[in-house]
Amino acid sequence: MSEEKDFYKLEKEIILFEEKIKEIQSSEENNKKEKIARLKKEIEKEWARIKPELTPSHIVQIARHPKRPYTLDYLDYLTEDFMEIHGDRRAGDDPAIVAGLGFYKGRTVAFIGHQKGRTTRERIERNFGQPNPEGYRKALRVMKLAEKFGFPIVTLIDTPGAYPGIRAEEQGQAEAIANNLKEISKLRIPVVNVVIGEGGSGGALAIGVGDAILMLEYSFYSVISPEGCAAILWKDQKAVTQAAENLKIGAKDLLDMGIIDKIISEPPGGAHVDYEQIFKNVDRHLNPTLKKLELRSPEERLEERYQKFRKIGVFSE
Repeated sequence: MSEEKDFYKLEKEIILFEEKIKEIQSSEENNKKEKIARLKKEIEKEWARIKPELTPSHIVQIARHPKRPYTLDYLDYLTEDFMEIHGDRRAGDDPAIVAGLGFYKGRTVAFIGHQKGRTTRERIERNFGQPNPEGYRKALRVMKLAEKFGFPIVTLIDTPGAYPGIRAEEQGQAEAIANNLKEISKLRIPVVNVVIGEGGSGGALAIGVGDAILMLEYSFYSVISPEGCAAILWKDQKAVTQAAENLKIGAKDLLDMGIIDKIISEPPGGAHVDYEQIFKNVDRHLNPTLKKLELRSPEERLEERYQKFRKIGVFSE
């Protein structure tokens, strides 16, 4: 994808400003706050220049940015005493999915999310965020536990897709995803989904059924990756840019089509530029969404959830 390199060229100035901010933060200079504020203003100006040039392919690359915050980063900020739960009690554990319980705003919440890993070793260990069947069964196990005790559920979606390997198919990848769709749709507790990066295919949808779907501004959610779409429909990787445009995978398009419920704004340059700001933005939208859902009866939530997904794909010309 030629535009992949173009995006990294576009953000070079922002990265330089960000590095200067980090240098100032770790120094003993006077007037640190004023200097950092000036540099942040420069980032805002640079982003205002870049933003109109962004294409769907650029959005895909921002969503995949290696410095973008992952599930564990969000959990460190949002929760207290997060306790991770391992294993599906059938085949084993899958590090590509993190699942457990933590305190959020004074209540216990079940958090489930994809985790890609930072270093090469971590990425290999977590299979680049591509879950196997045991990952989805672990996620469902934690969801059922949350339902038993009346804890709401929050899922953080960031995966290229479910792992397509031979062993995954032998272990029932398709069945695990399909069973999650069926079982999550029947949960009687509030379920909120947040797309924080890549929302790839059934790998994302397997933990993406809920009462409300929130989506970061520069994330994407799609039935297939632009690369996969280009390979199948055009049989040409040069068509990736065209595929990204035609798939309508960006947050604004999905909001217009009624597939997601809210867009969470990202700081200038994207979520990877200012972790603290994106964590605050997610927190500001997540808490009221949960509160609103908690006020409804299980029957009301189930009916609204059913109607929400029944409407997806319905259109008129």
